[in-house]
Amino acid sequence: MSLMTLLKPATSAIPVEPGVYRFFDANQQVIYVGKAANLRSRLTSYFADPVTLHPRTRSMVERAATVDWTIVQSEAEAFQLEYSWIKTYEPRFNVKYRDDKSYPYLAVTVGEAYPRAQVVRGQRRKATKYFGPYAQAWAIRETLDQLLRVFPVRTCSASVFRSAKQSDRPCLLGYIDRCSAPCVGRVSAEEHRAIVDDLCTFMGGKTSDYVATRTASMEQAAAELDYERAARLRDDLAALEKVMERNTVVLEPGTDADFVAVFDDELEAAVQVFYVRDGRIRGKRGWVTDKVEDVTGSELMTYFLRQIYDATDPQDIPKQVFVGSPPADQSVLEDWLGQVRGSTVRLTVPQRGPKVSLLETVLTNANETLMQHRLRRASDLTSRSAALSSLQTALGLVDPPLRIECIDISHLQGTSSVGSLVVFEDGLAKKSHYRRFTIKDVEGSDDVASIKEVVRRRFSHPEKSSGFAYEPGLLVVDGGQPQAKAAQEVLLEMGMGHIPVVGLAKRLEEVWPAGVAHPVILSRGSEALFLLQGVRDEAHRFAISFHRQKRSKAMTASELDEVSGLGQVKRAALLKKFRSVRAIKAATVDELQAVAGIGPTLAMQIHDALQGSVDDAPTGESAPAGINTATGEII
Repeated sequence: MSLMTLLKPATSAIPVEPGVYRFFDANQQVIYVGKAANLRSRLTSYFADPVTLHPRTRSMVERAATVDWTIVQSEAEAFQLEYSWIKTYEPRFNVKYRDDKSYPYLAVTVGEAYPRAQVVRGQRRKATKYFGPYAQAWAIRETLDQLLRVFPVRTCSASVFRSAKQSDRPCLLGYIDRCSAPCVGRVSAEEHRAIVDDLCTFMGGKTSDYVATRTASMEQAAAELDYERAARLRDDLAALEKVMERNTVVLEPGTDADFVAVFDDELEAAVQVFYVRDGRIRGKRGWVTDKVEDVTGSELMTYFLRQIYDATDPQDIPKQVFVGSPPADQSVLEDWLGQVRGSTVRLTVPQRGPKVSLLETVLTNANETLMQHRLRRASDLTSRSAALSSLQTALGLVDPPLRIECIDISHLQGTSSVGSLVVFEDGLAKKSHYRRFTIKDVEGSDDVASIKEVVRRRFSHPEKSSGFAYEPGLLVVDGGQPQAKAAQEVLLEMGMGHIPVVGLAKRLEEVWPAGVAHPVILSRGSEALFLLQGVRDEAHRFAISFHRQKRSKAMTASELDEVSGLGQVKRAALLKKFRSVRAIKAATVDELQAVAGIGPTLAMQIHDALQGSVDDAPTGESAPAGINTATGEII
């Protein structure tokens, strides 16, 4: 049952049964498809106070003109119908994963009369078995070269195969026994098919059984004094072992499973999957997506598993899929995967052991995938130009902000406060112009006052600082309206009120121009928002690194600084030897004297000074504690 309504239907008109709904724009194009266990509860949430909606959800609702829904019998039916419509309509506001790069596969065209093995990229074709993906093309080519020694299947193109068949002369691979040469009748189609099946079985993970069979054949040939055949089998086994060594052993032999992890931020998400067959990592693959709607990590996991396994050969779906977080609709998803595979599939979050360690590695790779995606996007000249132009339009600037400066503040509960200033010119980081500030005039965790101090110091006597003789086209501060207003107040005091100032709030990525009551909401796919986020994140990274340096120095070397005659080189030698100030305090004079450059007199001075710092602690109280941030040790 389907009902077309106006965008804001009456609550009583919306059914309470499970179903699937679609939002349409003014041109009747589907822009979003969703499912719900209770249609009334889910749809009415879209028509609540717009302020309470996530900006991306609000953007979708604002573009929608109509909505309809279809009632189904169960959540499982809603699950399948939702995904079917997502594939059909490809709505712009639904999550769509895309490969972060093109991976090579070993493909075997099992649908041909004489199947061919080849290295391919791109979309999958019917009647072809795929193995991989592999990180580098050269790795799979070397693997195939080794496998042809044992499984001499055809690798030539259709034109080469026809030419050899017409001339009754095989190609070079046929002469060097790297191809069984079915083109000239050395083997029949059935015999060649058997070789192809063996290759597919081996690549499918049944390596131990095949190696055991070959080993037994080699031993039997040796027992029958057929040493030539035994030598060939020995060489075949060596080639197979070399292929197997390329795949890292991570779990017990016989383990077939996929490991999936998702890493996301406010704007984008990356997913990584490791394919483990027979306990070895057979391949890995990564995807990235724009978060064009307000989705959780569990929902991202569900979207990924549906999309990737829907396009996977059923026999390539393992019985176990280990995930970093439980997907939404887990039981429904398991039932669907079981139907696709033809047997039970379990989705599990590992709790301990090597599976947890491997999943952490997968998560690290997902993080790296997202970082590499950002770097590729940031290095693109067209994207940078579009970002600067979009910023000019969105913020109403006179000119594109060719120079952007960003300020961030970092502290630990109000201590060791520091500020950072990073510079981007033409959309790229200008690291030679980065500056760091130790906050001097502000006590405690007052970010607004700290930003004022950094802005004042940045724009005081700019001619004395290389690279700051001219003004930025845009000043960005990490924060919302209060931080942007504070920076603008300082600029007005200094007669530089013409410099535009914005704050970028982390949680919702809202852009707050100084002096404006409402934020500017940039489009989720906007290059401008991507650039601002990159500038803000770089300022945050730079501030955090400076803050950690100051905190580490204060916690690990402050007491050594008080020792007369102990310079920087000797302090470093002591810390290298003893690893911490606490260990230096516990050392004897003879142990201190064993350090290069430390003589008897200096060793006694160090010992007495550090022992005194312990003895000076109030009775009944321990000496003040600190933390060595490099080792985690409490000092």
